[in-house]
Amino acid sequence: MTSAVTTDKSARPGYGQLLRTPGALNFVLTGFAARQPFAMLTVSIVLLLQHTTGSFGSAGIIAAVTGVSMALFAPQMGKLVDRLGQSRVLVPVVLAHAAAVGALTSLALLGAPLWALALAAIPAGATVPQVGPMVRARWAAKLEGSPLLQTAAAFESVTDEATFVVGPVLATYLCTAVHPSAGLITEATLTIVGGLLFAAQRGTQPKPVARAANGEKHASALSFAGLRVLIVAFIGIGAVFGGMLVSVAAFADEMGNPGANGLLYGIFAGGNMIAGIAMGAITWKIGPRRRLLLGYVGLTAAASVLWAAHSAVLLGALGLVVGLCIAPALITGFTMVQQLVPVGARTEAFTWLTGSIAFGQAMAVTLAGRLTDAHGSSYGFLVPAAATVLALVTLVALRGKLAPKAPSRIVNSSAPFTPKASAPAAPKVIRNTVNERGIGHRVPVTVD
Repeated sequence: MTSAVTTDKSARPGYGQLLRTPGALNFVLTGFAARQPFAMLTVSIVLLLQHTTGSFGSAGIIAAVTGVSMALFAPQMGKLVDRLGQSRVLVPVVLAHAAAVGALTSLALLGAPLWALALAAIPAGATVPQVGPMVRARWAAKLEGSPLLQTAAAFESVTDEATFVVGPVLATYLCTAVHPSAGLITEATLTIVGGLLFAAQRGTQPKPVARAANGEKHASALSFAGLRVLIVAFIGIGAVFGGMLVSVAAFADEMGNPGANGLLYGIFAGGNMIAGIAMGAITWKIGPRRRLLLGYVGLTAAASVLWAAHSAVLLGALGLVVGLCIAPALITGFTMVQQLVPVGARTEAFTWLTGSIAFGQAMAVTLAGRLTDAHGSSYGFLVPAAATVLALVTLVALRGKLAPKAPSRIVNSSAPFTPKASAPAAPKVIRNTVNERGIGHRVPVTVD
């Protein structure tokens, strides 16, 4: 059978073809502005709280509360988006987030106790707009069954990493050269402006998923085992981001050059962006499950040697390698959602993955903050090493859950076969077939 994803090898899909998709450029540009605050939030909190409390450990606790709150609430936001539509959810969310960040910033500058800052961090994290998953859901809706889908996944990783190149550097500059609160103030401003502009792009947003006619609830994305395995992998990736964030900042302080933090972290994120660009230009001959495992092996190996860095040049080089290894795992994981989760739950699935990154980042920020306060930056780098080892072991042990079911084993329960009551049951055989959307069925066929 000729599949919808079959293409001429001479016409390999590229980024130019992807961006010529009708309406894509508008939601890509506004989405880039709207997701920029995501990359600025944690580093801005860490730098502001480290300034007001004098402790990376205390700053890490507040950043962790923000990240855990986001991880818990992001999937609920994804469910609402799937049911109500992106614009209806995004507009009130960006306004609430700006207000919550403003409250957290004010309390920090007033010297509020840690418990008050932690309480303020909960709504700040819960209302982080999930623009990245919304953009991915738009690509998935427009490119269903298209060979451009893998290119779109790579492009989104590049876009994400571009934000992690620009965001931390911008936040570090604002917090160190302008004012410790300037990073969070800019984050809140960009959330409102970018979020509202993105919400205005209504023509390309996926249609809300209506409730089933029989009143049954749609299956949660979390009910699919493959997604649960990916969540573990993405927690490890988040731990790399969080461990690097705190440990690099502590390393720069130990060097006596705090401003180098943004540059070093930017090199790490730049490696991820470079690898993401390459991923989108490659026609892969190995399956996504093997790509994920190989990418994670490389990431684990690279993260395991960060603790040995003793100079800025060496740390920059190792950070670049870690960044190069993140992209294959990250891109492939997002791409596999298309195979493992049905259309009606994909925004929720994407938010589970981004929430997992935030959760891993939050845990790593807390642990690395305490370790760097007590023993120095080298111990902080042990956090991403341990997290990626644990995630890799889980991936290898449960890799069978990541394989999509073969079409011949997928049963269509929506149209059960019922023999006519007036006629004796005729002999039947089970014939495998594939419908126009490429979904496999086992269809009973009467044999005369």
